[in-house]
Amino acid sequence: MLRIFSIFIVTLNVLTTTPLFAQEQQPNLITWKEIAALPVPPADQTVSYGPDTLQFGELRLPEGEGLFPVVVVVHGGCWLSAYDRQYMAHLSEQLTQAGYATWNLEFRRVGDAGGGWPGTFLDVARGTDYVRELAKKHPLDTKKVVVIGHSAGGHLALWLAARHNLPKSSPLYMKKPLKLTGVVSLAGIPDLATYSHQKGSCNEAVPELMGGMPAEQPARYADASPTALLPLRVPSRLIQGALDLIVPVTQSQEFTAHAKAKGDDAELILIEKAGHFDLVAPHSPVYEQVERAVQELIWQK
Repeated sequence: MLRIFSIFIVTLNVLTTTPLFAQEQQPNLITWKEIAALPVPPADQTVSYGPDTLQFGELRLPEGEGLFPVVVVVHGGCWLSAYDRQYMAHLSEQLTQAGYATWNLEFRRVGDAGGGWPGTFLDVARGTDYVRELAKKHPLDTKKVVVIGHSAGGHLALWLAARHNLPKSSPLYMKKPLKLTGVVSLAGIPDLATYSHQKGSCNEAVPELMGGMPAEQPARYADASPTALLPLRVPSRLIQGALDLIVPVTQSQEFTAHAKAKGDDAELILIEKAGHFDLVAPHSPVYEQVERAVQELIWQK
């Protein structure tokens, strides 16, 4: 009961304070309310990748015969059950119209039975690996798969690209993870340990996700933070608005520097006049840079 009450308080704080609504204080930037108010484009199919009701994804296929490159889409929302995949449906639909099959994942989150550590991580891993099963029924090119995630989903997207470095002793370890072509992090959170101490953001949800603060769960943070699992050995593009009030731009800056130092092909694309949600709004003038990053990774030589 105490844990449920704690999750409720964290969720209430996130819903009513800065994380998703701070951006509304800045004029001319896309806000969470604006994204949430858009009509949700329907998926072609909803497919389960596991037995839980939250273990499913939305598959969208372009017109034509394929084989189609695949973009796995991971939503954000502070890892909390209050937010789901629907706000990423617009980005998914736009990418599908551009010629990519999209697989918009849902998964258990903090506040859901089985969510948090390790369930949230295991779900996105299983959902991503399920692309191989989807390819048995649909014309998908499993050799061209990019993962894209926003905010907390950006953290999970980078983690998916890094999980091949997990030790076999880790509760998050899985054999033969799907090989990725690249990863795009949109205002992602690569360093959970640092983020857990930062102010005015989704940081309050981090210890709920991880079952404690970094000093209490150092092994978990080592297995869950993309920064700690470098090098990725796949190209990464970190895109963030310079006016982001929810995730400090230092998260992307420091990860990119560390990744490059480890020999990775990593690039930070910092957009001067963008905030946290401009990146996932196809009607935003900065969205084309997101699609360009996906295109670059999919068709790289």
